[in-house]
Amino acid sequence: MEIKQTALAGTLESSDIQIMLSKGTDGITIDLESDVEKQFGDQIRKVITDTLAEFNIDNVKVKAVDKGALDCVIKARTIAVAQRALQTQDQPAWEAF
Repeated sequence: MEIKQTALAGTLESSDIQIMLSKGTDGITIDLESDVEKQFGDQIRKVITDTLAEFNIDNVKVKAVDKGALDCVIKARTIAVAQRALQTQDQPAWEAF
C-alpha cells in the first residue's frame, strides 16, 4: 500500500518509541536513533519491518527514536503510525495481527 500522508506515533518518554512514516521510493529505509542500538538495533528494525509488511507497505521512510521500548510497544506504535499514514485508523484490523 502507498503512504497517503506523513504520520507520527509514540512519545519520547522512557520505555517508548516515536515512529514517523513518510513516503519513500527505495523500499523500507529505517533511520533509527537509540541508546541501545548496538544491542537491539537489528531486533527493533525487524519488528518495524515485519509490522509494515503486514500492512503491505513496501516503500516508506521510517524515522524511529527509541527510548528503551519493548517489542510489543514497538509493534503497537508501528501499527498506529501505519494506520495513520494510510488514513485507515477508523477501520482498525487488530485481529489480523
